[in-house]
Amino acid sequence: MKFFYSKLAPPLGLGLWVTLAVLWANAVYAQDQGPFVPPTTPMAQRNSLNLVLNRVGWLQNATRTASSFAGGGYGLLLQQFQAVRGQYNGLKSTLTPQQLASGANQLAELDAGLDIIQEVFTDYQTAVANGQSSSTASANMGKVLNRAIGVWAQELKQDCRQLRIGW
Repeated sequence: MKFFYSKLAPPLGLGLWVTLAVLWANAVYAQDQGPFVPPTTPMAQRNSLNLVLNRVGWLQNATRTASSFAGGGYGLLLQQFQAVRGQYNGLKSTLTPQQLASGANQLAELDAGLDIIQEVFTDYQTAVANGQSSSTASANMGKVLNRAIGVWAQELKQDCRQLRIGW
């Protein structure tokens, strides 16, 4: 029996070492993988900017047709506005650290602009609560939202040129 164990001992020990090495390598490799990071290439930035501007266009189209929907299209406009905000956040995720640092103030102003524009939804709810008809409140909300998001989009384009986003 001694002969049997002595022949198996080196291969079993070697097998154990190989298994441990493979497990260790996989553990180290798994730790190196971080969360998905969007690309920061100029093309990715251009594509993302175009998606933001498309969402702005969809929102503006919705402001022109929302009054024909039930409830003045409040839900539709809110959904479209949130889509603009989400797409804009996607654009910011494609920026390089240098672009984020040099454009911090401009990006903060764009964020603040979206926060201010979002107040139109609260104004609509307040107007309806104060007795204004939902169709009148919706028409007013649509006009303000359309103009405000247009101004915001112009500012976005100007800031993107200055920060060389997509170049």
